[in-house]
Amino acid sequence: MKTAIIFSLAILTEVIATTSLKFSQGFTKLVPSLVVVAGYGISFYLFALTLKVLPVGLSYAIWSGVGTVLTVFAGVLLWNERLDLARAVGILLVIAGIVLINLYSNVTAP
Repeated sequence: MKTAIIFSLAILTEVIATTSLKFSQGFTKLVPSLVVVAGYGISFYLFALTLKVLPVGLSYAIWSGVGTVLTVFAGVLLWNERLDLARAVGILLVIAGIVLINLYSNVTAP
């Protein structure tokens, strides 16, 4: 349970950092730029903690997949980015992959 919380926080801070990249306007805005640096630092630290327990390949697939989906939704909500059919299907495929990995993968940490 503790690992799941840390892993979720790693994903969330990565999404915050990635979203802040847009707000930083090419690192010309101080506060969003600091959020980017701090967010990625915290995210990688928390992700590294989870790798003590979880296998790296599986963890990275979930971390990057969930982060990608959440970042797409942030773009839609914050900047009115279009969610056309191709994007929607792609997101659904990412989600399906994450579900498939979690339900049926037999990979365990050494």
